[in-house]
Amino acid sequence: MRTRMLALTSAVCGAALLGAAALPASASGSSSGSAQEPEADADVVTAAQLLAEVRACSRISKGRYRTDSGSAKATVPVCGTRDAVFWKADMDIDCDGRKTRACNRKTDPYFLPETAFQSSRGEPLDSAALPHVVVPGPSKVWDYRKAGLTGGSVVAVVYRDRVRYGVIGDTGPRGIIGEASYAMAKTLGIDPDPSTGGAESGVTYIAFKNSRISPIESRARAQSRGAALAREFVGRS
Repeated sequence: MRTRMLALTSAVCGAALLGAAALPASASGSSSGSAQEPEADADVVTAAQLLAEVRACSRISKGRYRTDSGSAKATVPVCGTRDAVFWKADMDIDCDGRKTRACNRKTDPYFLPETAFQSSRGEPLDSAALPHVVVPGPSKVWDYRKAGLTGGSVVAVVYRDRVRYGVIGDTGPRGIIGEASYAMAKTLGIDPDPSTGGAESGVTYIAFKNSRISPIESRARAQSRGAALAREFVGRS
């Protein structure tokens, strides 16, 4: 929801990977939890398998997006397949929504106490607890709604060798792409600090068409639905 500044290079490049948090049944509670990697499973779709499916881009956006408000050029297209929409960009940190210890005006000078989509209780989403992705607001370049996406649509986010699932939870500036919640960054091992964190590049966002879950704040449903959709996406269903 906020206008984003250029990512800070030193914080991103020198950051050590954080332990991936195991997904709890719901994001309505605290964002803390046991940190452990899921056990290897033949049904688990890997980062390499997902990336192999999005090597080529069939562009569905009429133009390209900038990754930050200060970027000189728009370089990121939105691409489409029969079942999904994807883009490859950076990751800026979205801390908007419910005010928490991690997300507030002191930790994030651009903090807004609202999100484009609300929880099942009619409240702003908790960016510190719910892994979610920000999509650009509808424009002549691209309208996410016309691609079968909405609040609660399931998204797979790939960074290095990690795959994490979440939902579309907020909208951002119409000309910028590449933003996700504090919680999503943390699960991927990306520094979630809204002022100094994020990743400058190497993040792939895969949003599955017509995949809305309810309630939007259920991390368990996003995980299970995302895993199933990912298996179908790579032809392993």
